[in-house]
Amino acid sequence: MSSENVQEGELNEPANAGEFHPDDSGVGLSTNCRGGLSYEVASEFPREVLAFKFGGTSLLGAERMMHAASIVHSSAQDCPVVVIVSAMKGVTDQLLAIGTALENGKIVAARKEAEALVELHLGVLSELQLDEDDDLRVRREMQSLCRDLLHDVGSQFIPLAGHDELLDRLASYGERLSARLFSAALEKSEVVSVPVTSSDFVRTCGTFRDARPDLLETRERGRAVLLPLLADGVVPVVTGFIGATLDGRITTLGRNSSDFSGAIVAHVVDADELIIWTDVDGIYTANPRENEEAQLLHEMSYDDAHALAKSGAKVLHASVLPLAAETEMVVWVRNTFNPAGRGTRIGPRADLSTAPSSREGGKR
Repeated sequence: MSSENVQEGELNEPANAGEFHPDDSGVGLSTNCRGGLSYEVASEFPREVLAFKFGGTSLLGAERMMHAASIVHSSAQDCPVVVIVSAMKGVTDQLLAIGTALENGKIVAARKEAEALVELHLGVLSELQLDEDDDLRVRREMQSLCRDLLHDVGSQFIPLAGHDELLDRLASYGERLSARLFSAALEKSEVVSVPVTSSDFVRTCGTFRDARPDLLETRERGRAVLLPLLADGVVPVVTGFIGATLDGRITTLGRNSSDFSGAIVAHVVDADELIIWTDVDGIYTANPRENEEAQLLHEMSYDDAHALAKSGAKVLHASVLPLAAETEMVVWVRNTFNPAGRGTRIGPRADLSTAPSSREGGKR
């Protein structure tokens, strides 16, 4: 969608409109001994906390988003839930292709691709069929983001030194738009929700396209953002994949890092379990699409699953399990399209013989 097709008043929203930011939370801020920010927030919940991470296939279009929202709804009635989302399947590749086109001086082609992505996301919003007021609110938020995207794509000159930084900024739009759409799907499913941009609290180094998070700083800032929402019964929908440097420049944690983002957010809120919702029934002994003899693994230790991830298995990011093991957080890999399936449970080795049962749509 070109800027000419957007009503004038709708493209004059502040940048990042509709995102939840720390200064919106009502939490008191003060300077700590390191010169950073410290916060007064609740340190624990009387009930367990669940973290749900949805991959891009699970969120591809309005119908799938509403299905995923129903999974969250069934658990959010009983305990606090935080959600981490990927971009819709294929969107990150398209955004990076736009960056490559810009690098090659193909400004017109890049603009057309960006407009097609804008139309794609606004089309999904229309398909959600929200109430008129909700549709208008979310549409304005998304159009503000789309304005920023088209502005970035309109860059006529990209210095080589700034190319990776631009690619990270471009790539971030996939998760940021996805979070708004999924939050809207949750609201339609009668789950109180708010989109949260992870770059507000995930602090990273300045290595663009493969940034490493500062977990201590991220945890402190993230608890200030997320815990008040959870305490109020709100489901935060957090963007995976992205963070920011201390001076506010957007970074990404590397391709296929949204599971790692899920583990980071789960770590921040002291989640009891992280459920990674994907398009397979769990972790198999081999790729089930290529090997008919592949068997589903129902129970795994952190060490076994980590070794499998490091060997190149694509089900889990290799950084997920070491972080989960620090607090003995249980990690599940389950199928969004088969929520009744048990999936694969990953936990401390001593717990494997006594794995608990779970509620439908939540834990097992």
